[in-house]
Amino acid sequence: MRYTYEFEFYPGEKYLLAVPFDFEGGTFGDGPKETAEMAADWLVETINDYLLRQKQLPIPTYGNQTLRGGLVALISVDASLDSIETVFACDAADMLGVTRARVTQLLNKGLLEGYRRGRTTYITLDSIKARLEDAPKAGRPAA
Repeated sequence: MRYTYEFEFYPGEKYLLAVPFDFEGGTFGDGPKETAEMAADWLVETINDYLLRQKQLPIPTYGNQTLRGGLVALISVDASLDSIETVFACDAADMLGVTRARVTQLLNKGLLEGYRRGRTTYITLDSIKARLEDAPKAGRPAA
């Protein structure tokens, strides 16, 4: 799905900053092109996070006035749960060296990220990688 939000671009001490009007946070880059690309990447990741957590996205506002003397720019991106790299929960269990039930527990506790579609559970590859990186190195299971 296509999402469009306004950002204010303004110079910081070292970088050009991009701050959305309808979300908390923002990003930066070395110049206008890089900052616009970073803003688009930031917006996709933020929207995907909202979708994963089943949170209501802010309603976009348009015609905003600058708050910091910068320029207002529209950033439009395609985002959906289908754009997130995932694996089936059974594959996540294999990757983590745990049972399928343990994957469900980790998902319910917020220690893995994922979503359910019908009877199928999907786990994000990034959350599996993060869990593996945090795993003890003494040969114990990652989860």
